[in-house]
Amino acid sequence: MKASDLFVRCLEAEGVTHIFGVPGEENADVMISLLDSSIEFVLCRHEQAAAFIADAYGRLTGKAGVCLGTLGPGATNLVTGVADANMDRAPLVCITGQADTKRMHKESHQHMDVVSMFRPITKWSQTIHHPENIPEVVRKAFKVAEAEKPGAVLIELPEDLAEEEVKGQPMTSMKTRRAAADHKAVRQAVEIIASAKNPLILAGNGAVRKRAAAQLNRLARNTGIGVVNTFMGKGAVPRSDEHCLFTMGLQGRDYINLALDEVDVVVAVGYDLVEYAPAFWNRTGDKKIIHIDFTAAEIDQAYPVAAEIVSDVADALWQINEMLEKDYDGKLPLFDIGKRKKLREHLLEDFAMEKDDKSFPVKPQRVLWDVREVMGPADILLSDVGAHKMWIARYYQCDEPNTCLISNGFCTMGFALPGAIGAKLAMPDKNVLAICGDAGFLMNVQDLETAARLKLNIAVMVWVDGEYGLIKWKQQNSFDGRHSKLEFNNPDFELLAKSFGIWGKAVTGPDQIQDALTEAFRQDGPALIAVPVDYAENRKLTQRLGNLAVTI
Repeated sequence: MKASDLFVRCLEAEGVTHIFGVPGEENADVMISLLDSSIEFVLCRHEQAAAFIADAYGRLTGKAGVCLGTLGPGATNLVTGVADANMDRAPLVCITGQADTKRMHKESHQHMDVVSMFRPITKWSQTIHHPENIPEVVRKAFKVAEAEKPGAVLIELPEDLAEEEVKGQPMTSMKTRRAAADHKAVRQAVEIIASAKNPLILAGNGAVRKRAAAQLNRLARNTGIGVVNTFMGKGAVPRSDEHCLFTMGLQGRDYINLALDEVDVVVAVGYDLVEYAPAFWNRTGDKKIIHIDFTAAEIDQAYPVAAEIVSDVADALWQINEMLEKDYDGKLPLFDIGKRKKLREHLLEDFAMEKDDKSFPVKPQRVLWDVREVMGPADILLSDVGAHKMWIARYYQCDEPNTCLISNGFCTMGFALPGAIGAKLAMPDKNVLAICGDAGFLMNVQDLETAARLKLNIAVMVWVDGEYGLIKWKQQNSFDGRHSKLEFNNPDFELLAKSFGIWGKAVTGPDQIQDALTEAFRQDGPALIAVPVDYAENRKLTQRLGNLAVTI
C-alpha cells in the first residue's frame, strides 16, 4: 500500500476518530488517505486553534487528541497549542508535513528544522525516515503521549515518503499498567499523616483522573483532612463536601493561604509546581510534604519532601486508605473536619457576597454566581487566560473532576474558544461554556466559523472591558497603581455573531445573564454572549485579601 495509507491505518488502530488541522500540499497524500478511513478530519481556521481543540479533547477523553499542519508556517502556528498541551499534561499527537527528503539538506522553500523546534515543548519529536518505520513511530507516539504524565508528541512525515509503496501492518495498542506504590513509602506517608497536628491535602492536576479522585475522597473521609485544590484540580472533591476547602493560587493573603501558613503537613496529590510555586504557600519552608504523583518531585527549596510515593496516584491513595483502615480500625477519622467548618462557611459567604448586586457593568462575582446557577454538575466550563481566569479560579467551584478546564501550566491566551470545540466533540451530551476576555477571544475568533460549520452548541461568553485586564492588575499592584497603555477597541459583538451566522447577545444588565446563557444552550449551533465587566473589582480584591500572587 501507499505509505500514507499505512500511516492512516496506524492512526485508526490507535482509536483516533478526529484529526483537527489545516492541511498543506506537503501532507496531501495523508489527506487523500483520510478520505477512505473512519477518521473525521475537522478543518480548522488556524493551526493554533487546531492544537487547542486537540488539547481539550485529550484532557477530557484521556486519549491523545490529534492535530495536523503542514511544514514551515503551518508548523510554527501549531507551537503555542502544542506547548500548552504539554505543560498542562494533556495527551496530544501533532502531525506535520515536511519537505521532500531530496531537498532537506539545503536551503529550500519553507523547509526548517521542525523537530528541533518542537523538542523543548514535547515529550518526544520524531521524523519518519523510512516508510517501514511508520507503525513503530505511530505506536510509540501514542504510548508516550498518553503515559503519565501525559503530554505532546510530534510526528513529522516528509512528502516524498508519504507517497512511497510499503508493506506493513499497524502495531497492536496495548494498555500499560503503571507501577504500584512502594509499601515502605506508603508506610512512611501514613506515619507522617498520623503524627501530624494540623495537616491539609493539596489536590493538583493529577488528582482529577477518575480513579484518583475517588480514592482522594476516600482519603479525606478516612483522615478528616480538608482538601485544597489548585486551579486545575477543581472538582477533585465536590464543592458540597465538608472536606472541600476550595481553591488556592490567586491572592497571596487569601483565607486559604493563611490557613496553609498554620499547616505542619501537606499531602500533595498530583500537584504540578508549574501551576503555583510552593514558595507561595510554604513561605518558611518548614512544612513536611508528602509527595504523591506519577513522577518524582521537582527539586525546589520550598518543596522539601518528607515522604515520596512515585506511582499511579490512584493506587498510592488506595494503598494509603487500606493501611489506614487496617491500622486505625475504629479510630477513623484521625482528625476532626469540623474544625474547618468556619473556614468553609467564611469562604461560602464570601463567594455569595455579590450574588444579587445590581450594578452595571457587572461585577465578576455576580457573573460567576449566575453562571454556576445555570451550569449543571457535569457541564464543562473552559477558562481563557486573563483577569477573568483569576475570578473563575476563586469563585467558580465544581461538583465533578474535569468540569473546569483552565490553562494554568502554560497559561496561554486563546485557549478557551477552540478548547470548547474539543470539549463538545469529546462530551457531546454536556453543556460547554467558554469564558474569554475580549483580548483572548479575538486571538482565535476565526474558529467560531469552525464551530458554526460543525453545528456545535458551545456557548462563548466574552467579558468586555477594552483592556488587557490581568496585565493592568499586575502592573497596578507592582507600581503603585500605575500601568502602561493597555486599552484597545472592540467590535460590536452582536453584529460579529450575526456575521458568523450564529446567535449573539450583548448583555445590558446583570439580570439578563442567566436568561442569556440558558438561551445560548438552546441554539442549534454556537452562541456568543458579551458581558461588560467591572474590573475595578480587581484592585478591591487585592486590597481586601492581599497581594496578587499568581503568575500571569
